[in-house]
Amino acid sequence: MEDIIYGRNPILEAVNAGHEINKLLVLEGSKDKNLQKVINAAREKQILIQFVERKLMDKISEGENHQGVIAYVSPYHYYEVEELLQFAKDKNEDPLLIICDEITDPHNLGSIIRTANAVGAHGVIIPKRRSAAINQTVVKTSCGAVEYVPVARVTNITQTIKQLKTLGVWVIGTDMDAPLYYDANLTGSVALVIGNEGDGISRLVKESCDLMVSLPMMGQVSSLNAAVAGSIVMYEVIRQRNIKK
Repeated sequence: MEDIIYGRNPILEAVNAGHEINKLLVLEGSKDKNLQKVINAAREKQILIQFVERKLMDKISEGENHQGVIAYVSPYHYYEVEELLQFAKDKNEDPLLIICDEITDPHNLGSIIRTANAVGAHGVIIPKRRSAAINQTVVKTSCGAVEYVPVARVTNITQTIKQLKTLGVWVIGTDMDAPLYYDANLTGSVALVIGNEGDGISRLVKESCDLMVSLPMMGQVSSLNAAVAGSIVMYEVIRQRNIKK
């Protein structure tokens, strides 16, 4: 079964990353220079290109902004948790993993993956149930970062956390009543847990964490968007690692 992705930048990243693309649909008669970059990259990889009318592309993308290009791709290949740890080992770096605890909004998942790529995280872990999967929305929101950040899909987040802890990974979650994130030691091997958009981190997952941290909230709103909160703590991990160096 094929998936589709659309948009110039996500498809260009997919082509450059070597994602298996079965066919490219391109808007016929387009003079867009950025679209031509996608066409040129696809031709270099000998990907089949078919020029079609806008009406057909609009139908396939269900009215979404396809930017004149749609790709038929093989389904996303999920990784194993052990592979994520091996990626860190191959780089001679302490692991930095992002665990998404029931992130159901694909826009949030895409944003988390985009930040994970920006900070050099070695992978993202999501559950098989009650979670957004890697789809077109995630790909587009991540601006193609999903092509470079390996994602593992696991049956049980709590069991995965226990596995990581036995391997020396420090598991950190967020909670409103916890110490402030910048007062905590976030160096070493770290797995950062980002909770659900509405309810935060589930009870069992919270109880499995080694440490909980909070973000200061000075205004009237009591919480942040999951992707935004996760991004702040991710960058604090990188800041502390750079100071340690």
